[in-house]
Amino acid sequence: MAVSAGVAMCFGQTSSTTPGNVPANEQAIINLEKSVTEAYKNKKIDIFRKYLPKNDVGINANGTTKMTSEVTEMQNTDLRNYSFTDMKVVFPRAGVAVVTYKARVDSSVAGQDTSGAYNVASVWTKWWGNWVLTSHAFIKSQ
Repeated sequence: MAVSAGVAMCFGQTSSTTPGNVPANEQAIINLEKSVTEAYKNKKIDIFRKYLPKNDVGINANGTTKMTSEVTEMQNTDLRNYSFTDMKVVFPRAGVAVVTYKARVDSSVAGQDTSGAYNVASVWTKWWGNWVLTSHAFIKSQ
């Protein structure tokens, strides 16, 4: 519940940054988000797992997911192309970053087309000096 409330608050926040003028701490989180997506796209399981803790929680239109189901789904996913827009990063407290954005994907899962526009929110937490993706919501836009 707390994550949902925090994510909802972050969607309402605006950022005064413009492309090419993103503060370094925000750009670092954006780069992590892009790196985990590239690892997923290229089915680089070891790199993907590096970014997720064992107790990772994902949220999609079908409900919640765990790392084991994320890795299984990765094998059945053909993520051909994607783009991110309106990326915003907030730091509600030290060691916690929330990134929200819109994604457009060209993809399929187990042969079913999943292409379209999505609203995305990720929570990154700094553990033992490393940022890990502790929660990820990926919901198709209506």
